[in-house]
Amino acid sequence: MKRHFALALLSLFTLLSSGCAIFGDPTEIDETKGWGVQKIYAAAEDRMRERDYEKAIKYFEIIESRYPHGRYAMQAQLESAYAYHKKGDPVAANAAADRFIKLHPHHPNVDYAYYLKGLTSFNERGIVEKLTEQEINDRDPKALRESFLAFKELSTRFPNSKYSKDATQRMTYLVNSLAGHELHVARYYMKRQAYLAAVNRCKYVLVEYPDSPSQEEALVIMVSAYDLMGLDDYKKDTLRVLKTNYPQSRFVSGEAPKDEKVWWKFWEGLLGNK
Repeated sequence: MKRHFALALLSLFTLLSSGCAIFGDPTEIDETKGWGVQKIYAAAEDRMRERDYEKAIKYFEIIESRYPHGRYAMQAQLESAYAYHKKGDPVAANAAADRFIKLHPHHPNVDYAYYLKGLTSFNERGIVEKLTEQEINDRDPKALRESFLAFKELSTRFPNSKYSKDATQRMTYLVNSLAGHELHVARYYMKRQAYLAAVNRCKYVLVEYPDSPSQEEALVIMVSAYDLMGLDDYKKDTLRVLKTNYPQSRFVSGEAPKDEKVWWKFWEGLLGNK
């Protein structure tokens, strides 16, 4: 009996000690008590201007909790996504933008939610590069693809959006970066004599990123890989495509050594320096 009583007391103590985590700090003063929705929203906007994004997000959450219906709640949801973005929390920003899109697919500012999704992933790439000093072509392109898809959906669904032009420009950059990533992987495979894997990466560039500046190098890698695999017919076909589409290429114009074996060694040297 005593043992059961002791366990009950322990459970009660644990519940009480965790009360703050579950219900919040009961001693915390709610400064917004008695405020109207306009005053809370104005306070949130003030915190945004002061770059106190944590406090701004708290105010936006209060608006949505107390006034779940109406334009202020919708605007608070969108502003929360932006605040998370400015705070440097891309996961929360994307989640907030996604939630806004699902709840308000026909809202007049839903185009901005798509733009914010793309921008958040785009800037996430920049933050990682600054922290790691890592080149864009060397890293997992998942964030790049997510950013591209968000911008693409914005441009497709809202071609007249004021954000569409900037989104299109960023898409061009992202496509070139994604193609560059594929070539980076292809070079890696070439160095390790995985020639077929390198060819497949280059084919992906040719099919998926036809307007990227990586096309020429993709063809060059393919010619070299086919040469090393002894696939002469494939090598000649690819070399013909290279000459047709890039007649000014240094590998076609004569700036690179003409003998194919020497030409390969010359280009292999370039790979080794990258």
